[in-house]
Amino acid sequence: MEGPGAATGRRLLVLGAGPAQLGLLAAARERSLFVIALDRDAGAPGFRYADRRAIISTEDEQGIERLASAERVDGIIAPGIDWPVAIAARVADKMGLAHPINPAVATLAVSKQKQREALANAGVPQPAWHIVSAVEEGLPVPAVVKAPDRQGQKGLTLVRSESELPDAIAAAMEESRSGSAIVEELVDGPEVTVNAFSLRGDYRPLTVTDRLTAEPPAFGVALAHVWPSEADGKAAEVAEAAVKALGIENGPTYTQLRVGPDGPQVIEVAARLGGGHDAELAKLALGVDLNGLALQAALGESIQSTALHSSPQVGGAIVRFLVPPEGVLQQIAGTDEARSLEGVRDVRIYRVPGHVFAPLRRGADRAGAVLAVGDSREHALQRADEAARLIRFKVGAESLV
Repeated sequence: MEGPGAATGRRLLVLGAGPAQLGLLAAARERSLFVIALDRDAGAPGFRYADRRAIISTEDEQGIERLASAERVDGIIAPGIDWPVAIAARVADKMGLAHPINPAVATLAVSKQKQREALANAGVPQPAWHIVSAVEEGLPVPAVVKAPDRQGQKGLTLVRSESELPDAIAAAMEESRSGSAIVEELVDGPEVTVNAFSLRGDYRPLTVTDRLTAEPPAFGVALAHVWPSEADGKAAEVAEAAVKALGIENGPTYTQLRVGPDGPQVIEVAARLGGGHDAELAKLALGVDLNGLALQAALGESIQSTALHSSPQVGGAIVRFLVPPEGVLQQIAGTDEARSLEGVRDVRIYRVPGHVFAPLRRGADRAGAVLAVGDSREHALQRADEAARLIRFKVGAESLV
């Protein structure tokens, strides 16, 4: 059966239907596009917004190309996840479709090693880093060890002592597509995220948010994105230099930085929408429809610079993630009460009964998110925390039958 997007004739292929794609998929549905979504998880929550679904991995390039051709899509987008950004660009290029970035730029953007090299050539502030396949002399400690071609905390370890390096490097190499690891100096300072949109080479920074993260062993997992940032420094300026060093001239970007004693340093740049409801946060905070802009870019539609004009809509805004207890989900309670609270603009639940919650290690272990606003960032935080306290995930040892 054809869904509500069938009448428009504009067909969009979205790579991913998980929590990181929910905002974009909902925005596509609101625009009455015909949406084909794919994900290897048949229970992916974003499928409810799709007119047609396909159980295909977001990393299956041949399968994606076949699907895009069969569906005669007008555009392809990979929001919220890194590796498929390059796949979307290559498939769009082969099909002669408009796309905000070309395959060469997209390939550069999804490789942490190539990014580091490009940033170094452009003189963009970044941590000291080394590509290794074993422990070597002179590696920085403390350090962050990661796979150079993965995201979502796969193979990511915070190393506090030299004795921890061998296991951390081995874990990163096991996850790595290239069989190597990247060891980066740990910058001592808070994390910030710059969400921006580039239009014909004009970089427009939008939200600069504080990225509140979990402690090890869930190192790097965001617990909240809070706007406005208290640790901004010159984050937007450094993010712009990084984006331009990678050759990104059109479309959304998501740049993570740490603000150290010497100022902001780039952790990584993604040529996509952020996967933590960052676009929705930008709309709440500044009135800019990042999801809509990303859709226009993916479909090759003309974008007016006035669409990027921003002005504060509230004093503070937050995405606050929900961390569930371990076990098999049996019931979720309190969501209606949470949604009814003043200042709570949305509550998103990622899982349904029967899902098994693991200990918090990766972003995929989170159970949902609260989006809230307030007269200040502290006010927004209070409202989000109050909503989160009302939401209860009841778990058990055995799955419901």
